[in-house]
Amino acid sequence: MIRSELITKLVRENPHLRRRDVERIVNTIFEEITEAMANGNRVELRGFGVFSAKKRNARLGRNPRTGERIAVEKKHVPFFNAGKLLRLRLNRSS
Repeated sequence: MIRSELITKLVRENPHLRRRDVERIVNTIFEEITEAMANGNRVELRGFGVFSAKKRNARLGRNPRTGERIAVEKKHVPFFNAGKLLRLRLNRSS
């Protein structure tokens, strides 16, 4: 599902809300999650999972085309750890 599909579904399920307002709500949620992670905080959505950023140290890597060794700078990468309810729902027998 992409963001526009999520917005369309929410509008259909909540006809009392205008599409413009639903778009603003969805965008605000994503912006707040992103901002929290950028500030080094984790975001926990109970039953769904935890979003956080993990630090990767600088290292020597290889260019896959040429095999040349290159320096890879340290960086932070997004990380998602699924919650128990999400894992159970994904793995329940059909």
